[in-house]
Amino acid sequence: MNESGKAAEGRTTHERPVVASPSSSITLCTSDKSLPDECSAGEHVPGEVGIWVFVLGDMLVFGLFFTVFAYYRGLNIDLYLQSQTSLNQNYGALNTLLLLLSSWFVVMAVSDVRNSVNSNVLKKSSPANKDGLAQQNTSHPSKRAAMLLALAFLCGLGFGLVKIIEYTEKISAGITITSNEFFMYYYIFTGLHFLHVLIGMGVLVFLCLKVRAGISGESDLVLVESGATFWHMVDLLWIVLFPLLYLMK
Repeated sequence: MNESGKAAEGRTTHERPVVASPSSSITLCTSDKSLPDECSAGEHVPGEVGIWVFVLGDMLVFGLFFTVFAYYRGLNIDLYLQSQTSLNQNYGALNTLLLLLSSWFVVMAVSDVRNSVNSNVLKKSSPANKDGLAQQNTSHPSKRAAMLLALAFLCGLGFGLVKIIEYTEKISAGITITSNEFFMYYYIFTGLHFLHVLIGMGVLVFLCLKVRAGISGESDLVLVESGATFWHMVDLLWIVLFPLLYLMK
């Protein structure tokens, strides 16, 4: 074989393409199942199972209430439409905006906590930590998440103030729960929802203090997700109540 042939053979030997092993590209997703990152995002259900059982049960009860309301509304449509004109749609729209904004703040806070937990897990699994050079069970306070949860709380507080003003105006005008069938449902539905808002605000305060104290693991993430799930349910219920009571013709 001549020298040019040997040179060509040498180039062929050394220039073979390197094919990455399929397993090497998924090492991050399979090496640590405890890491709540994007690898398992399609399978991850936020929060505890118990909170979902509660939320679905609560929504089922409200769904039955709404069905009863729609039924009796159909039997006496004129009374319901006339009574509906006494409601201030601007108050209802403002409260809708406040709850939607609060849910956005909560979503951003959960995302921030999730990133903090992921970062903490990665640090624990780093080579430095395996050699005993990194601290175990580290806790990382999240000021940004705490601020977002505080803003969500303020939105809930604004909702409550608007609702109290609305109740005060109605009662001052002589419109109470005994005025007629429509206002009986109005006070019952909005009162129950207001109770949920107050509970949710308490949850937001607890979560705000928790993330300020420090997020240390996936259990903290699940706790924050559970609280966020409850608050989103409160938001969703109002999104149904607003058109049902204020807008439906």
